[in-house]
Amino acid sequence: MKWYLHVLKNYAAFQGRATSTEYWMVTLFAYIFMIIPYILVFIDSLAVFGVILVLLYGAAMILPSLAVTVRRLHDTGRSGWWYLINFVPVGGIWLLILLCQRSEVTANIYDTDTQAS
Repeated sequence: MKWYLHVLKNYAAFQGRATSTEYWMVTLFAYIFMIIPYILVFIDSLAVFGVILVLLYGAAMILPSLAVTVRRLHDTGRSGWWYLINFVPVGGIWLLILLCQRSEVTANIYDTDTQAS
């Protein structure tokens, strides 16, 4: 949960790096939090309320999820522009492979402490 709150604090921070643990924990909690409104959609008396919650939560999480994905790509040594591979057929699978790769142990151009100097 601390990773999820960390990402929400850095709502639109595209600089720096995100570890694989940070990325996957945020993804896990986002899916868990999305299940709750979907359950409400299946209850007839709360269906409209559930749809509204799904739309609001989805809209609120677009920017933080994009930011943590870009930071995760930075951690693997790639530019955030690799996110656009999602819009190519089977590009989502390729992006998943990129996100699952190991972090670069050495400093790369996306480290925030090396950019300041």
